[in-house]
Amino acid sequence: MRIGIISDTHMPRRGNTLPQFVLEAFSNVDMILHAGDINDWSVLRELNELAPTTAIAGNTDSPAMADILGQKITLELDGFQVGLTHGHLGRGKTTPERALHTFPDADVIVFGHSHQPYNKDHNGQLLLNPGSATDPRGEPRPSVAILTLTDAGASAEIVYR
Repeated sequence: MRIGIISDTHMPRRGNTLPQFVLEAFSNVDMILHAGDINDWSVLRELNELAPTTAIAGNTDSPAMADILGQKITLELDGFQVGLTHGHLGRGKTTPERALHTFPDADVIVFGHSHQPYNKDHNGQLLLNPGSATDPRGEPRPSVAILTLTDAGASAEIVYR
């Protein structure tokens, strides 16, 4: 299973439509996960045209969006427990620490918030932050990620513009 991972789109403040590299990166995914700071429902409509999309709200999303989407979810995908959070909630000094504490038993933890790509194994748990497709703070280029789930395990790749 190939899953497109995106976060921190902050639209329309950071653009009116998703960048072309996102459309290309997600052209053959089975589903998409958005880790919050969406800001406008049009982002989810555009992503859903590419593949079924599951999203949670981040700290800059409206209270209404947070009420509808929630701020964290655990998904069962191809036998893997995948936690999806923005990364601003919970205890920990860093965004990866907060994500780990939010889903201590998940196989894969997808998060955003920092706008910085992160793709590391932590004692058997894959932590994945795609960075930002539209606002790469402190990073040279915008980015998303592709998460691949197979019988051999979970792996991910950061895709840069």
